[in-house]
Amino acid sequence: MKRVKLLFALLALTFASSTVFAQFTQTQQIAEWQRAKVYTRAYLDAMPEDGYGFKATPEIRSFAQQMLHLADANYYFASSASGVTSPMKGSAEKTVAQTKEATTKAVMDSYDFVIASLQGMTAAQLDEMGSVEGKSVSKANIFGKAFEHQTHHRGQCVIYLRLKGVTPPGEMLF
Repeated sequence: MKRVKLLFALLALTFASSTVFAQFTQTQQIAEWQRAKVYTRAYLDAMPEDGYGFKATPEIRSFAQQMLHLADANYYFASSASGVTSPMKGSAEKTVAQTKEATTKAVMDSYDFVIASLQGMTAAQLDEMGSVEGKSVSKANIFGKAFEHQTHHRGQCVIYLRLKGVTPPGEMLF
């Protein structure tokens, strides 16, 4: 019975994570995205140049592809929520050179787009309903889903760093 209760508690926390983020004030969301940008930059800086093409197994994304996928999603979600056209033409994952310099620039630019998109919206606009992945949700919640997504992919990059003998950046909760 304890296992069942624990399972339900964990499921509830998982489903509530992006909803809680959407309840942050606009100022808090912007601050969280700025922190996430710094945290992601630390991962990009930690990986040596020769690790950007590294794949833990042949069938998964390389480190650069993981980070560029994160960038693509940042553009997608922020554009969906704000209505601002993404400056990224095509897919960063497919078009950006998988070098440390090019990947870092593309990823940092995607964070700048998210932050600028959030800053350009009013609290009332964030409360409006939007559509993403065929779901009707508040625009604030779309930014929450974006935050969840970038956290997920940045977290996956811990393994890439460890397999290359690099200690991942420490937790940056604040």
